[in-house]
Amino acid sequence: MYRIGLFLATNIAIIAIASMSLRLLGVESILANNGMDLDLRALLIFCAVFGFAGSLVSLLLSKFIAKMSSRTQIIQQPQNAEQRWLLETVAELAKKADIGMPEVGIFPAQQSNAFATGWNRNKALVAVSAGLLERFSKDEVKAVLAHEIGHVANGDMITLALVQGVINTFVMFAARVIGFFVDRVVLKNRAGLGLGYWITTIIAEICIGILASTIVMWFSRQREFRADKAGAQLAGRTAMIGALQKLQAETQSQVPNEMPDTMTAFGISSGWKRKTSRLFMTHPPLEERIEALKYG
Repeated sequence: MYRIGLFLATNIAIIAIASMSLRLLGVESILANNGMDLDLRALLIFCAVFGFAGSLVSLLLSKFIAKMSSRTQIIQQPQNAEQRWLLETVAELAKKADIGMPEVGIFPAQQSNAFATGWNRNKALVAVSAGLLERFSKDEVKAVLAHEIGHVANGDMITLALVQGVINTFVMFAARVIGFFVDRVVLKNRAGLGLGYWITTIIAEICIGILASTIVMWFSRQREFRADKAGAQLAGRTAMIGALQKLQAETQSQVPNEMPDTMTAFGISSGWKRKTSRLFMTHPPLEERIEALKYG
């Protein structure tokens, strides 16, 4: 029930922000004044507003959503030596990376995993799973934390949101141009936007969206290599390689992924399946990441 309420609230916020933005920009319709032709300028504004609204609202709410969906417990005051070490280690890494001290949390999952998120590199969130703390050495945990700090320092969350906004805009724009062409040229509709426009637009948006998502996935894979490099610089190359090798061993032993589906993009391990096409992987194969650190 809570997740449904959060989903509805997010979507209402997106629609409200987009609607107000369109009114301020004077966009009332994507059709020209004659009611026949497509107003490409108005259409581009419409698609950009809705395309970026979704990704930017998601970015602004990312910390809140991450905490709730992963059940992350933020460490306000350390309750034991492990939590104290965790806070001190993140503080040390954040200082070396020249970013503000992130919030630090632990989420209840047995899979070794971690994530970082937040719209501001100086007010981010870094969290690790209980399973990772149980099975990884301190040097390996520090390397994982350094990887996540690397994401924050590189501004990956913001950049990914902007890339997604551009992709959203392109997909919406292209789908509506195709829908308009089918409606006017193929189906010969001469008044307003007919049923053919809406059906074609939906189909085109799905197809183009799937293809365009490969660009986002490619960017996601590149940011993992960059975060690994940052982790090696902050915590040591040997420790970073050791953490990835430990993660690789657990992946091969098929430790269950207990993170919610909506959180897999934040984690150090994406839980990708071997049968999944490489084009749609959010993370590169671990062997490639290890090789890149060894010989890159």
